[in-house]
Amino acid sequence: MKIRPLYDRIVVKRIEDSTEKTASGLFIPDSAKEKPQEGEVIAVGAGKRNDDGKLIPLDVKAGDRILFGKYSGSDIKLDGNEYLIMREDEVLGVLDGGANKAKA
Repeated sequence: MKIRPLYDRIVVKRIEDSTEKTASGLFIPDSAKEKPQEGEVIAVGAGKRNDDGKLIPLDVKAGDRILFGKYSGSDIKLDGNEYLIMREDEVLGVLDGGANKAKA
């Protein structure tokens, strides 16, 4: 199933941190872990319309690695995978060289 976000919305997949224990060796249960605030953009909408009706394209594109706020977006589940749908203005920043790291 594919999803196409509308207007200035983007679909983001969280990038999970693989560390499950602290530096001292304590294991952290799933219920105590914080959700990561870093993700990879999966799909983007066409853009936002200004007051004149002109379409303004988004700054982020599919494949970008981004940072976002802790309570940003809405959680959705598609084909057993969890994603976030959020507006572009909820993105805090784009990490340079992130597309290569996310695929590795």
